Amino acid sequence: MRIRWLKRARPPVLFALIGFALLAVPHTGLAPDWDKLGKWPAVVASIFFIAAIGWGIGTLVDGLVKRRLARLNFNEPDNLEARKSATRLDVIRRIWTVAVGVITVAAALTAIPGVKQIGVSLFASAGIAGIAIGIAARPMLSNLIAGLQIAFTQPIRLDDAVVVEDEWGWIEEIGLFYVVIRIWDWRRLIVPLSYFIEQPFQNWTRKSASIIGSVFWSLDYRAPVADMRDKLAEICKSTPLWDGNIVNLQVSDTGTNTIQVRALATAKNSPDAWDLRCLIREKMIVWLQEQHPEALPRFRGEFEAAPQGGFGNQGIQAGRME
Repeated sequence: MRIRWLKRARPPVLFALIGFALLAVPHTGLAPDWDKLGKWPAVVASIFFIAAIGWGIGTLVDGLVKRRLARLNFNEPDNLEARKSATRLDVIRRIWTVAVGVITVAAALTAIPGVKQIGVSLFASAGIAGIAIGIAARPMLSNLIAGLQIAFTQPIRLDDAVVVEDEWGWIEEIGLFYVVIRIWDWRRLIVPLSYFIEQPFQNWTRKSASIIGSVFWSLDYRAPVADMRDKLAEICKSTPLWDGNIVNLQVSDTGTNTIQVRALATAKNSPDAWDLRCLIREKMIVWLQEQHPEALPRFRGEFEAAPQGGFGNQGIQAGRME
């Protein structure tokens, strides 16, 4: 830990040493013509001092935030509080870094003679250009404001399971201007921060990581619904994917030839819910094939013999399929 802090302190210390060296050169007698440079050595030294202070403050806060992030435990089954803290700290850390950088650069420019006056005169005489720049920067500013809203209201958090643009994945990174979503197949979806303030989306872990998974079957009317309900409970109890909360089976719809049976079961998170749904679907199909094949969908036909016509003894058959 100490070595890491020493590495972080190297740039600001180096800048400060350069500034002291520039101020100390005239007193050493090593550069007799140093006075011919006028006030520029002092100006450059001031810039290095400002850079050292800004870098030092930014690095100190950034290091403290990262240290706090490293202490958060994301391996707990219900890591909601850890994800809340991580989201807030990560967004604030990024905004703090940019703010310190902008303030440091602005302070360094004020140390250069004439730059401040030139900047003020340019902004005073170029109102139209300022409006144009403001309009051009509107998306960036809206994303920055959206970042602050997300940090405190937290419609999304790191590692949240979300559905955005019909894609299901997890919040992997919340940057200053965009959010990286890790799709279930390892693709990455990049979305502007303002999207999560302006557009509707699904957050499956907003209050808790637990989620209800559903499985549907289209079966024959002779399907043993009561036995299926018992079999569903047996399947769930045999796997650690089920969290022990909800398990249920109902006939959710009826059609001309088939009924629709729906099973519900809960899991502690969305990946487990997906695996649990697949397991229930597969085991129930195998059980129906082996124990109740009459429950599988089938076509029924009705055939009627037509009166014998002019084809001798050969009758004509008419049929109807359902």
